[in-house]
Amino acid sequence: MPADLAVIGLGHLGLPLAQAAVTAGIDTVGYDTDPRPHTELRAGRTPVEGTLTASEIRRLLSGGFRTTTSAAELGRVRTAVICSPTPLGPDRALDLTALGDAARALAARLRPHTTVLLESAVPPGTTEDFLRPLLEEGSGLVAGRDFHLACSPSRLDPGNRTHHYANTPKVIGGLTPACTESAAAFYGRLTDKVVRARGPREAEMTKVLETNFRHVNIALVNEMAVLCHDLGVDLWDVIRCAETKPFGFQPFRPGPGVGGHGVPVDPGCLPRTTRTPGPPLRMVSLAQEINDRMPSYVIQRCATLLNEHGKSVRGARVLLLGVTYKPDSADQEAAPAREIATRLMDMGAQIGYHDPHVPDWRVRERPVPRADSLYEAAAAADLTVLLQQHRTYDLQGLAVKAQLLLDTRGATPAGAAHRL
Repeated sequence: MPADLAVIGLGHLGLPLAQAAVTAGIDTVGYDTDPRPHTELRAGRTPVEGTLTASEIRRLLSGGFRTTTSAAELGRVRTAVICSPTPLGPDRALDLTALGDAARALAARLRPHTTVLLESAVPPGTTEDFLRPLLEEGSGLVAGRDFHLACSPSRLDPGNRTHHYANTPKVIGGLTPACTESAAAFYGRLTDKVVRARGPREAEMTKVLETNFRHVNIALVNEMAVLCHDLGVDLWDVIRCAETKPFGFQPFRPGPGVGGHGVPVDPGCLPRTTRTPGPPLRMVSLAQEINDRMPSYVIQRCATLLNEHGKSVRGARVLLLGVTYKPDSADQEAAPAREIATRLMDMGAQIGYHDPHVPDWRVRERPVPRADSLYEAAAAADLTVLLQQHRTYDLQGLAVKAQLLLDTRGATPAGAAHRL
């Protein structure tokens, strides 16, 4: 049976889109060549941690959502949204392999008057210079004349209870004004507000600006954290005071590293210009360097704290609390906990962990012991390190029970623990 919408890619972008579409009454099919998402969804489980809950999946399926591995389904829809993953490659450029595969599968079945939308995180120019040629060559159709093509970068914030799909404005940039309006008509059914960009490149660059804004400001407070510790200044009190300024300031907070799916677009994948000396976005390169150093700084603080209390890292029992990249979420994408655990293991520490959202955690393919009783584990550990602030953690109680507590999130009461 034909559907109105095909969501291509059933990952952290595609599933929330499918949920929003089904909620809006749009007949939706999900396409993915990987059999795992289909198996997990049909069993009522989420294939990607941190996206949909079991109850949300049940509602999604009962609302008529179905999945397929057959590309033939793509030729029977009015709208196709590509949500393929674009992970960082070894050169820190975004890997467009999955996007290219999705485009070729769609192109072979593309019909006239279809609206094709791109939500994947991509470098500016991808919609026009990468996706468009694949669609046109594979279909024999012309974008902007025979079918609509637009980019609308995802703005998801997993676990955010305030801002969700319906009340988060959607930026769209079409190849032509008609493409933009076709995209606006679709997204207008899912969200309260649609923001029209001048074109696909402006929409793509909006994602670059938003992500790197976060990245650069986190790097600033991470540097401030190191400086304030050296000077004996309470950075969290500084931030508390600074955020009372009603203009010209937005609070960011330091942490053990930057994780998540919204990776900063590396300057190396942006086009060079003759008007700007040196590589583009040099500030982003520096921010990347600073944020990449934070796990090492956490290790340094761990070693110093243990040494100050007459213990060595080698042989020390270290308990890591919260191994996900966001609080109150099971998503571990790019979370710094794994790197921190790996380095502590290399130094000879005995690592354990606790996370209410992660029942099993592996580092270097080896299982890490999970603490059943949080307080007992903290009391037995030589050092407890808070890496993620889940709401279920009673931090005041932990500070009392733990022999030594390093708080990398500034979440404990002042004076109750050693802060980053």
